[in-house]
Amino acid sequence: MSMKPATPVAAPLQRVAVYCASNDGARPEYLAAATALGTLMAERGLTVVYGGGRVGLMGALADAALAAGGEVIGVMPHGLVQREVAHHGLSALRVVDSMHERKAMIADLADAFITLPGGIGTLEEFFETWTWAQLGVHRKPVGLLDVADFWAPLVALIDHVATEGFLRGEPRDWLVRDYDPGSMLTRLQAFTAPSVRRWLRSGET
Repeated sequence: MSMKPATPVAAPLQRVAVYCASNDGARPEYLAAATALGTLMAERGLTVVYGGGRVGLMGALADAALAAGGEVIGVMPHGLVQREVAHHGLSALRVVDSMHERKAMIADLADAFITLPGGIGTLEEFFETWTWAQLGVHRKPVGLLDVADFWAPLVALIDHVATEGFLRGEPRDWLVRDYDPGSMLTRLQAFTAPSVRRWLRSGET
């Protein structure tokens, strides 16, 4: 009897890392989206993993998830804890020695990643996580929650990079872009990782 190959099944989400700003930003939509995402994650039984802050979008995300009965794990370096920006009402606060350890621990704890609006630190976290996915370091979905078209210029830049030949294959394979927190979570749950593509053609160095 012939056996058909198994159809890939998306792994169930338990913990989702959220990258976002430590301030509120210029639009009320940003704070509202962080609050809505935290609430929805708690309602769906998903643990929030984030940078551990108590202010800005970070604080709104954590407070909303906790208020809805959810679990929230923060990860923060000693230096930032000592500056009194840590959220001390979390389910757990993991204190590490460096920013590198912080990012590594968040990535290890999470089953998926969502990036809310933020500054250069948020951008750095997003690009590192997305790069790791394309290189096969992990096979977890990476999401951009595009609140009020905040990420539209970045997506246009990514498309330009691909058009100019610096991204092979389809750059969106590893990237889930959505405008709604609930839809984003549903799509991350259904995500199946694509094959990792070769970066160099035969004969290239």
